[in-house]
Amino acid sequence: MAEPEQRRPFPGEEEEGNPDRSEDKEKEEEEQPRGAGEGDPLPPASDGSSSEPEGSRRALKPDEDSENSECSSCSDHESQDQPRTTLQRHCLQSNALFPDTFQTNNLLFYERFKAYQDYMLADCKVSEVKEFTAEYLEKLLEPSGWRAVWQTNVFEVLVEVVDVEYSALKAVVRLCEPFLCVTRESAFTHERMQELLELKEHQLPLQELWVVFDESGEFDQTALAIEHVRFFYKHIWRSWDEEDDDDFDYFIRCVEPRLRLYYDILEDRVPSALVAEYQSRLSQCEELYRTFLDFRNSISGADSDSEAENVSVVEGMKLYERMEQQKQKLKLIENPLLRYVFGYQKLSGLKAKGARPSGSVVTHVVSSAMMSSLLQCLFRDKLSPDAFNEEIEIQFHRDPQSAVRACHEGDRVIVCPGHYVVDGALYIADSIELEGYGLPDDIVIEERGKADAFVECTGANVRISSLKLIQHDAVEGILSVHQGKTMLENCVLQCKTTGVAVRTSAEFFMKNSDLYGAKGAGIEIYPGGTCTLIGNGIHHCKEGILIKDFLDENYVIPKITMVNNVIHNNEGYGVVLVKPAVSPDVKENSLESAKGEGKNGESAVGELGEQGKQAGVEPDSYGGVDVSEPMEDNSEIANELSLASLKKNQTNKKRLSSLRFTKADDGLMAQEMFVSIVGNQFKWNGKGSFGTFLY
Repeated sequence: MAEPEQRRPFPGEEEEGNPDRSEDKEKEEEEQPRGAGEGDPLPPASDGSSSEPEGSRRALKPDEDSENSECSSCSDHESQDQPRTTLQRHCLQSNALFPDTFQTNNLLFYERFKAYQDYMLADCKVSEVKEFTAEYLEKLLEPSGWRAVWQTNVFEVLVEVVDVEYSALKAVVRLCEPFLCVTRESAFTHERMQELLELKEHQLPLQELWVVFDESGEFDQTALAIEHVRFFYKHIWRSWDEEDDDDFDYFIRCVEPRLRLYYDILEDRVPSALVAEYQSRLSQCEELYRTFLDFRNSISGADSDSEAENVSVVEGMKLYERMEQQKQKLKLIENPLLRYVFGYQKLSGLKAKGARPSGSVVTHVVSSAMMSSLLQCLFRDKLSPDAFNEEIEIQFHRDPQSAVRACHEGDRVIVCPGHYVVDGALYIADSIELEGYGLPDDIVIEERGKADAFVECTGANVRISSLKLIQHDAVEGILSVHQGKTMLENCVLQCKTTGVAVRTSAEFFMKNSDLYGAKGAGIEIYPGGTCTLIGNGIHHCKEGILIKDFLDENYVIPKITMVNNVIHNNEGYGVVLVKPAVSPDVKENSLESAKGEGKNGESAVGELGEQGKQAGVEPDSYGGVDVSEPMEDNSEIANELSLASLKKNQTNKKRLSSLRFTKADDGLMAQEMFVSIVGNQFKWNGKGSFGTFLY
């Protein structure tokens, strides 16, 4: 098979095919410092000792090193006795007699990315993966003469490689002398280990071999190549990949998203619940695939006309459909743009305490140092018995986190001026009030430490006011509303990752607040969420507001109200709508539904006009929307959301009609997006006021 054009040449390939070019290259190398140049076959692991960008130093082949040494300076000749490997050593703790191995499992993302894209896989199809991998190993592995530690779950033993079977991805080995072995469960003598190797015909998978450390650098490429193959088959390759279509670039479709997800998880950029869901679905899919293979093998030789065979085929098809559903979920989580859209519906583990057995309600006062003057002002403004017509119980705390943890249903937390640092998240599971006593800039709550979100709300009615929240390391954002209603008023939200996430079936109300700095969207509104924004500033985020709307019947369109907000200086759009690209079948169904409604006097245009009225925009005589110049941005967003609502309505009616429901129930069909988008200002957003993302 001809080598793909996208793959870079391995060391020595150009020289072998073109002697003149080889001579020119030797002249160029005489003028270059030792180790300079492009086209390194594998980026070595970084040790931080170079002034070059981390991980950019070459791992030279032995022939390259000898050529460069002839042209190097005297100082280079003097340094030949020094260790030349660019890799670090790994000491095996199990046995002090064992030699060290190469440390290769700490490579950076771009190092693995470059190896897979440029040298190992290039633009191969899924059916060509093993062939490309074998060719990659044949170019870089030393065929013999190197030692390795054979590691399994049961033992570790030192072996010597005498040959490599590249097509089988295996090495032919023999036991080293003296015999070194460490077992975890039972004793393996030299004779028993020899018998085991004979059963395996002395061939071991390369993934189970860890190359013994060598300071000369002669086996760097061998160690790195085996590491890339080992990592690929452990974290990237799926046993069902070979069943997929062969019409796509395997690296782009599968390797890159899975590699990015692995490093996102490694660097704590994915919520822990989503990681658990992905691993669970991956295990389920592997089990389903094994069961499916057993089914397929059992019916392959049976009589196709038998009744039992027909039943098995039906069961196999059901099993295949279940497996395909799990595979689609995995792909959605692997895609960084869609993993939060579809793959993550968090079931919060927060449990409300409810009311106290005594029925009492407590006011919690938070202050790092309570002075008499402050206490006097609190009694005058917030704690006067006359305001409650009864005696009230007061508890004092030094930080907001302890106060929130002590709350029961109906409690109130008053935070006095100060700068409070909390470790982890604030979990609010009961209906409480969290308010600052003073101006937001004077009452700062700063998050430190790892948590999925800074503030997580599941209470039926949570009120937060007059606070400044500063987020640092929360994966999901500064505020996540999972269920119930959360009201935010007169607050400042300084974000770092995502801003506010309004989950499915949750309700969020924000008024007269300022949100900025999110590396993602300032506000993310999930399907089925209700969001009301009045008089807020949302700025200096990647996107201002991200609305997630789907035509799938499993999702309910979010309900949105936006009045008098200023959305400005965001990197992308002020408002962006995520929606599916409508297939021709859906378009045809939508047209048929619109025609059917037209016969009954319920035209699609009329329905859009009614929703336009809800948005505060009057329809013109032709049934369209009269877009005046000052309202251009508001009406554009209202129109798009109204159209999405209309398509959702038509899709549901079509689905019910196919199920022989001749007349849809009005309550069942009441899924239109309630839109009130008036008086908002969109300024200096990088891509404009409104945009759509089609998936």
